[in-house]
Amino acid sequence: MFTGASRGADGFEEFARAAQHRLYRTAYLLCGDADAARDLTQTTLAKLFQHWRRAGAADHPDAYARTVLTRTYIAERRRRLRDLLAHTPIAAPAPAVGPELTVTLLAALAELPPRARAMVVLRYWEDLSVETVAGLLRCSPSTVKSQCSRSLATLRARLGDAHLYTARG
Repeated sequence: MFTGASRGADGFEEFARAAQHRLYRTAYLLCGDADAARDLTQTTLAKLFQHWRRAGAADHPDAYARTVLTRTYIAERRRRLRDLLAHTPIAAPAPAVGPELTVTLLAALAELPPRARAMVVLRYWEDLSVETVAGLLRCSPSTVKSQCSRSLATLRARLGDAHLYTARG
């Protein structure tokens, strides 16, 4: 965790070194792809460097960075979706995955919409409170609760009995 001892350019380097692994882990859970997670982490750090005066002065630079990461992820996904919809004819949905295939948690997460995926990752993997997630995603706490509930039900349905193994420590 970043202590915020130095707020200048050296402070950014210190912060980036301390936070890059946490940011990458969260980015990987959001993206489900190592290369995309590296790109998202790099983009987040670039944005933080660009606005380090404000970010470094924040009470909690780690929370500020997580907010930038989450919002960047959602914005990129929306942009890609818009581009895809603009250039791709609408096709019938693919058939459901057969029972012979093993569905992993990351594959199931990848099927959630970006905002719902972000809510689930932040709420349950990052163990953030409902209010914190609502603040990060600029929505109401009741939206976070309802979206997480629906998303978890979707994940349970897609994973079948596999979700029993993911709950065990």
